[in-house]
Amino acid sequence: MRHLPRRALRNWALAASAAAAIGLSQPAMARNFTWAYNADVLTLDPHSTNHTFTNAFMGNVYEALVRHNDRIEIEPALAESWERTSPTIWRFNLRRGVVFHNGESFDADDVLFTWARVNTPGSLAKGLLGAIKEVRKTDRYTIEIETHRPFPILPASITQFYIMDEGWSRANSATEAANIAQQVESGATRLANGTGPFRIVERRPDERTVLEPHAQWWDRPAHNLTRVTFQPIRSAATRTASLLSGAIDANVEVPLQDIPRLLQDPRVQVVEGPELRTIYLGFDHERDQLLYSDVQGRNPLKDRRVREAIYRAIDADGLVRGVMRGKAWPAGMMVSPFLAGAPRDLNERLPFDPEGARRLLAEAGYPNGFSVGIVCPNDRYVNDERTCQAIAGMLARIGIRLQLQSEPTAVWSRRTANRDFSMFMLGHAGLPLADSYSTVNEVLRTNAATAGGLNYGRWSNARFDALANQAAEAPDEESRRRFIREALQIERQEIAHVPLFQQPIAWAARRGIEMRQAPDNRLRLWLVRVD
Repeated sequence: MRHLPRRALRNWALAASAAAAIGLSQPAMARNFTWAYNADVLTLDPHSTNHTFTNAFMGNVYEALVRHNDRIEIEPALAESWERTSPTIWRFNLRRGVVFHNGESFDADDVLFTWARVNTPGSLAKGLLGAIKEVRKTDRYTIEIETHRPFPILPASITQFYIMDEGWSRANSATEAANIAQQVESGATRLANGTGPFRIVERRPDERTVLEPHAQWWDRPAHNLTRVTFQPIRSAATRTASLLSGAIDANVEVPLQDIPRLLQDPRVQVVEGPELRTIYLGFDHERDQLLYSDVQGRNPLKDRRVREAIYRAIDADGLVRGVMRGKAWPAGMMVSPFLAGAPRDLNERLPFDPEGARRLLAEAGYPNGFSVGIVCPNDRYVNDERTCQAIAGMLARIGIRLQLQSEPTAVWSRRTANRDFSMFMLGHAGLPLADSYSTVNEVLRTNAATAGGLNYGRWSNARFDALANQAAEAPDEESRRRFIREALQIERQEIAHVPLFQQPIAWAARRGIEMRQAPDNRLRLWLVRVD
């Protein structure tokens, strides 16, 4: 096993230094900024998706009571301060003088309205707020949040509790969250009205989204932008060519194979670092017969021996070398070792052992293997389709024939949300908490109304759930880490999923642009400066 923390932390530090080096002078005047990513935002509705890029983008438009800064530290946002008045009650003092983009004032009624909205049927944001029992108003600028049980990391859990204007929402038929899984829109799907540093002035899905600064933003802007244009460009080659030609100013999804070419151009700066995201394979644990397989009458993926065979047949180091060009970190557990609360000693992979994998398959009753479908995105993660193709080749050597269903993010996300799969590739970064509990609660815990929202495979373990509860209520950090470690050990022993690697972050921009890269891979437009 490589010494992951040391290497990654070094790269993180280098990335931060490089990012700072991009902005070499103080610009004399404000500038326009055009940037690209490999996919569009799924919706402008801030509560209808857990899609990381969409949530990150909307964090420039909507705000929560608190936020993570570019060092992944909690700091005040729409709440100026907060205190814990009892084990289950938190009091938040709201910021006065805040206005939404349409000029309406922000106050406690908007927080209460938003709490009701995130509990409507189409909302996926409610899965992040399952610890909350009630939100109530004390006065116009004070609210209390009561949790079901003691929950010491509540501030981290509400960083994506994006607040909406009650009056605007009612006027625009947006009182309920859009339901992406059922393709039901709300009035906020294509329009937005937040309190954030930028307001949306033009929205053309899959073409461009244009933003301008919110002139009455409560915070002091560090940016100098007058107009921001976001362009989704799905083709990696086109994004790179657009940057080199000057058609765009920055690309926050740089293909690894293009980094050497970009570094040869003196007009371009590349910033690299580790991301919190762990890429993994998941299984259908629930159905008695798989949707996509030649095995009839039973589900081979329910057998731990089959899952272990799949695990041992995958050469994670080979994926890092061959597919990720050495710019990733093999994962032995489902959380990044750099997330708060992560037990780094568990980040040790089972040995790569194809012969042992064949024996396990034979013991499970599949000496000749079987075929099974796997759903993979082809534009969501770094080299995602190539990763699935490489895994298909590895599993073929032990007799498991993958039927690769590779699809754009919009299609793939609907398919996974609707559980239309037998196996799937997914990634999770422990966000928005930037804490290992986020993965424990959202990805691994038994699927329920307030937890396990991303547990698409429907793995369930009562002991794991009990430990997750104990971690949520732990009176101190030492106890919390112990409960998280025990829970992750159970999932690891069950091989409920197959962790693959933590993927890298690579951004590029023309020189003279300052973009503060953080391991949560969020572009905070209010920190961008252009000379």
